[in-house]
Amino acid sequence: MIKRAVNFTYRMGRRIAVAVVGTTIVLIGVIMLVTPGPAIVVIPVGLAILSLEFAWARTWLAKLRATISYRNAKNHGTRVERHRDRVSDEP
Repeated sequence: MIKRAVNFTYRMGRRIAVAVVGTTIVLIGVIMLVTPGPAIVVIPVGLAILSLEFAWARTWLAKLRATISYRNAKNHGTRVERHRDRVSDEP
């Protein structure tokens, strides 16, 4: 019975610690959206920390990764087209 209580206390302590650290990092990232700083890097790090304990954070992180991948692929396609146009126009 004592072992179960200790295990419960450990799990709740870990969950609270992860929530505090992850939320703090996400909030710092949100503040960096309007101040100078690498918000685009900090917010996913905070979500990754939160995703250790919370399913909703895993979902948000997966959506964020998908959005970033889509935008990078779209940007890559645009750059390829501009390069092809530039190369074909040269003598």
